[in-house]
Amino acid sequence: MWDKIDKILGSIDDFVWGPPLMVLILLGGILLTVRLGVLQIRRLPLALKWMVKNEESQAGEVTSFGALCTALSATIGTGNIVGVATAIGAGGPGALFWMEVAAFFGMATKYAEGLLAVKYRVLDKENHALGGPFYYIEKGMGENFRWLAKLFAFFGICVGLFGIGTFTQVNGITSAVKNFFDPDGKYTPGVPFFQDYSWSVIIASLIITVFVALVLIGGIKRIASVSQVIVPFMAIIYVVITLWLILANITKIPDAVAVVVKGAFNPKAVTGGVVGTMIVAMQKGVARGIFSNEAGLGSAPIAAAAAKTNEPVRQGLVSMTGTFIDTIVICTLTGLSIVLTGAWKVEGIEGVQVTTRAFQDGLPIPDEVAAFLLMICLVFFAFTTILGWDYYSERCLEYLTGDKMAVKVYRWLYIIAVFIGPYMTVSAVWTIADIFNGLMAVPNMIALFALSGVVAKETKEFFQRHQAAEIKD
Repeated sequence: MWDKIDKILGSIDDFVWGPPLMVLILLGGILLTVRLGVLQIRRLPLALKWMVKNEESQAGEVTSFGALCTALSATIGTGNIVGVATAIGAGGPGALFWMEVAAFFGMATKYAEGLLAVKYRVLDKENHALGGPFYYIEKGMGENFRWLAKLFAFFGICVGLFGIGTFTQVNGITSAVKNFFDPDGKYTPGVPFFQDYSWSVIIASLIITVFVALVLIGGIKRIASVSQVIVPFMAIIYVVITLWLILANITKIPDAVAVVVKGAFNPKAVTGGVVGTMIVAMQKGVARGIFSNEAGLGSAPIAAAAAKTNEPVRQGLVSMTGTFIDTIVICTLTGLSIVLTGAWKVEGIEGVQVTTRAFQDGLPIPDEVAAFLLMICLVFFAFTTILGWDYYSERCLEYLTGDKMAVKVYRWLYIIAVFIGPYMTVSAVWTIADIFNGLMAVPNMIALFALSGVVAKETKEFFQRHQAAEIKD
């Protein structure tokens, strides 16, 4: 029975994350890129400057940098390590090229999401800033489209509780810990239910649950404060390690870049026919790029709405840097590490094993140390994703029900889900979460198409004021 259910859900998942959704998101990014005059290139230096320069304002709950780190906490996850390896394994090195293409247009999409999130956000009686696709659908497109906003909120709740934010992340953490400390599963409690689980999994799940609970109980301000420390720390550490690997193999970079470009348009010339056509490389790369940076999915604007700013365009630029950091920087470094070490060609390994092999082959340090460094990165990446998705799904629930008590109950259910995550083995749970994750993008992209004129107008007026020195850098 479960096999049939898994097969049906797998087919639905393949359809949801298939060409129709990717084309919808890419077309949205292309439309916004054209209407905004390739803003992601022209205004990137200013965006990076404002990323770390907070605006003095009373509106909002956290700094712009805090809002960005909260969004990055959800987007920079295991996908940056495991997902890139999976995309290259299925689509060849050329998938990395198409990942960059998706990220380029995704920067314009993420900009529009951040702008609209601030423009249409609302402040409740306690001065909490609430915003995201559900508000810019309802307030921007009109009351008649409130059903679309509710649909987005429902999908967001399901994604957070049923897998992407809980089960899959904590399972990734405990698996990484087990593979390093007890790969053969020799050390088990020997008591009912837990006899099949390593002590390393049990201890890791308890520690993660406690830390998650301590952060989540404090709400958005604590999530943002923790994210502001962990996200830059983990991103910098990972970037330093991968740059070290690349510099240690600097003579191989030209060949690796050539392989990526050639593989993007003629995969068989690089893989010898092991993977499919250019369409396969494009599909795997674009899908992984979208899934990694979440541009178009509508999750990041929920965090952007909490930023202390009076300027929607300014927060849009800051939000845009999230896609740049996530994919253009981190995913690129991961992909280059895998390609130039040849780890993608090793038979019998997949996913995180590919990235681990790249670290072990490329870094001038003992294999055990390389594997440990990657494990630490995975743990931090997955932990922050848990925090980010709790905030997203809570805001979706608050919009849908308007009940503060329901949010508090949900928060504890979320913590319980984190605790039981390592012991969940039904693949259907993760597939369902993946489907809901993709479905979030549909109402969000409809709104971005409908409100693209608003985005273009706001942008034009803002930079006219900026040029007239009414807005300071």
